[in-house]
Amino acid sequence: MNKLEELQKKIGYKFHDIKLLKHALTHSSYANERRLPKFENNERLEFLGDAVLELISSEFLYHSEKKMPEGQMTKMRASLVCEPTLAFCTREINLGDYLFLGKGEELTGGRERASVVSDAMEALIGAIYLDGGFANAKEFILRFILSDIEHKKLFFDSKTILQEMVQSVGVGDLSYELIREEGPDHDKRFVVQVLIGKEAAGQGSGRTKKAAEQEAAYQAICKLKKLK
Repeated sequence: MNKLEELQKKIGYKFHDIKLLKHALTHSSYANERRLPKFENNERLEFLGDAVLELISSEFLYHSEKKMPEGQMTKMRASLVCEPTLAFCTREINLGDYLFLGKGEELTGGRERASVVSDAMEALIGAIYLDGGFANAKEFILRFILSDIEHKKLFFDSKTILQEMVQSVGVGDLSYELIREEGPDHDKRFVVQVLIGKEAAGQGSGRTKKAAEQEAAYQAICKLKKLK
C-alpha cells in the first residue's frame, strides 16, 4: 500500500481524482525546489478549505449550542479552527507523515510544525470538497475536527483550565519550568514541565515555549481528571 492509499484508508474517503490529494499535501517548499508553478502548492486549496471549515463549524455550533450568544459562538469557533487546535487534530491521522516537503523544510522539522500541518489539514478539506462535495467535506470535519469537543476544549484552553482547577482546590502555586532545549537554533524544541507547588504535574514539548507549556498543561489536566 502506498502512502496516498494509506492516508485515504485512514480518513475513510477515497478520491476520484488522486491528483487533488497530492496537491493538498504539496507544501510550497517542495514546489519551489522542483521549480513548479506557484499554483501547484497547497495554498489555494488551504484558502478554500478554510472557508468550508468555517461554514461547517458555524453550522455545527449553531445547532449544538442552542442558547449560546453570537459573540461566544464566534470565540468558540475561532478556538476550534485555530492553528494549534487543527495541528492537534492532525495527530489522529499523522498527517505530517504524508506531506511533500522540500529538503530544507524536512530537515527543520516541518512534518511536526503546527503551521505546516494545520495548513495541510485545511488544504485536505478543500480537496475533499472539490472531489466529493459538501457532504463528504462535512463528514470529514465532523469526524476529525468537531468530534469530542469537550476533550479539545481541554487542549486549546489548557493553561486557563489548569489554573482554575488549581485555584479551586488551593493545592499550591502553578508554575512552568523549562527543562531543556533540544536541537540546533534553526530547529529548536523546548521541553517544559508544569509544577503544582513543588510537584511536577505534566510535561510537554513544542517548537515554542508557549506550545510546550500548552501541552504540559493539557497532560496535567488529563492526569488530574483521572485521579478524581
